[in-house]
Amino acid sequence: MVSATKMRIGIGYDIHKFNGRGPLKLGGVSIPSRYGLKGHSDADVLLHAIADALFGALGEPDLGEQFPSRDPRYRHADSKVFVRAALAKARKRGFSVGNLDTTVIADQPKLTAHKAKIRKSIGHLLSVPISAVSIKAKTTEGFEPKARGIAAQAVVLLKRSRRKAQARPGNSKRRAGGARGRALKKGRR
Repeated sequence: MVSATKMRIGIGYDIHKFNGRGPLKLGGVSIPSRYGLKGHSDADVLLHAIADALFGALGEPDLGEQFPSRDPRYRHADSKVFVRAALAKARKRGFSVGNLDTTVIADQPKLTAHKAKIRKSIGHLLSVPISAVSIKAKTTEGFEPKARGIAAQAVVLLKRSRRKAQARPGNSKRRAGGARGRALKKGRR
């Protein structure tokens, strides 16, 4: 049962082809590139992998099931919407993000100069310090998706949030008001 667990781990993956048009967004950041990614939403492959990792940690259906590409409401949608929805479900169940480890697989564009900005954007989105967000960039070394697209992987650790602790069964203020609570008020032990 998710609510009794102190930690949950989720893995996410996504891949998109280049479409020859911009803009290219990764982790909520616009990256200068002559190539954009093809997708129903803004095609932010990194945020899609993060959202899937969050949903996976919660045992929820994947991103495509929750936000189907056939639904016109998500046409050109900012992918931050998907991550926020997954994060809201995690918070509702009493979890917060412990840390996030991601890998972007792309031959182009080179991402080294953009990684700090992407980490900051994702840290802000997830309400975690930048030190809890890892962004690694790897090339394909000639394997798929080669120069035809970008793939991303994400692993997230969710931890029990202290803010939600009082909502667990058996930990309500009302229960403390029984015979023992009345005895303490009268000064007896």
